[in-house]
Amino acid sequence: MDRRRALKNVAILLGTAISSSTMAVLFEGFGIPENEKNRVSFSSSDEEILAEFADIILPTTKSSLGAKAAGLGTFIPMMVRDCFPAEIQLIFASGLKQMEEKCMTMYNKNFLSLNIEERQKILVDLRTETIEAKKTSSFFVIARDLTLLGYFSSEIGCTQAREYLPIPGRYDGSAEYKPGQKAWATN
Repeated sequence: MDRRRALKNVAILLGTAISSSTMAVLFEGFGIPENEKNRVSFSSSDEEILAEFADIILPTTKSSLGAKAAGLGTFIPMMVRDCFPAEIQLIFASGLKQMEEKCMTMYNKNFLSLNIEERQKILVDLRTETIEAKKTSSFFVIARDLTLLGYFSSEIGCTQAREYLPIPGRYDGSAEYKPGQKAWATN
């Protein structure tokens, strides 16, 4: 199974947690023309920003490591470059730059220099602005969706954040589910 198909399957499992615009890219984007790929580039600093952004959405808890540990700092830019049309890539890159500008305007610091409360405030503001503008494709929506998709398709997401039953094993369509138990990653 190729990466796109695997990610599409994870997106289906996540259901409405992923926006319709990201789902559309995954469903119809099996053939992004080569001339549309890699329209934008991301620096190692951008990858670090995206790792920290994702880690605010899915932080480390006592039961599982967070998004940063799952490698989302490199996953998000790779997905944007390889799977999204050129127009969306440019929207994402522009939004990342605007987020950095917002940090400088609000705190006179870049995103990586902000403390956790300031970073959370930036994310809440971005979310609010996205909702108010009724944007279906924005930096915030794409980064959030790829955070969920990447995390729950990663080894950490499947084995620590969710209940894991290694394969090979027998199929049990009536596996017991205890109240408070993690959702199954495999069955």
